[in-house]
Amino acid sequence: MYISVMTLTPAQLFQALSDYTRLRSIFLLVREGELCVCELTYALDIIQPKVSRHLALLREMGLVTDQRQGQWVYYRLNPKLPVWAKDVINATIDGAIKQQPYCDDHQALLAMPNRPDAACCA
Repeated sequence: MYISVMTLTPAQLFQALSDYTRLRSIFLLVREGELCVCELTYALDIIQPKVSRHLALLREMGLVTDQRQGQWVYYRLNPKLPVWAKDVINATIDGAIKQQPYCDDHQALLAMPNRPDAACCA
């Protein structure tokens, strides 16, 4: 069931962010702008099916959008999110940016070899 961002409620937003994997994914997407599944898998150190399942849920809830480029699927925070939802997400990130595991996730991503801009995940 896809939820329109125009009808997104605070309860739905907090439900989406209440899962640890989804919250960590949102942190990375906001910091980086756009990431492919392979980058999230590497940074979060979890298996691809788990990452994909959580991204699909975030997409269904309207929090992220995806775009296929060749064999890779890239995700980003939905630019049509209501301002209040972006404010909640940004305030959450600002409050926890230096806490574990969020800073470690970002450092792992930065250390990833063969990131997409260098011919993804070869």
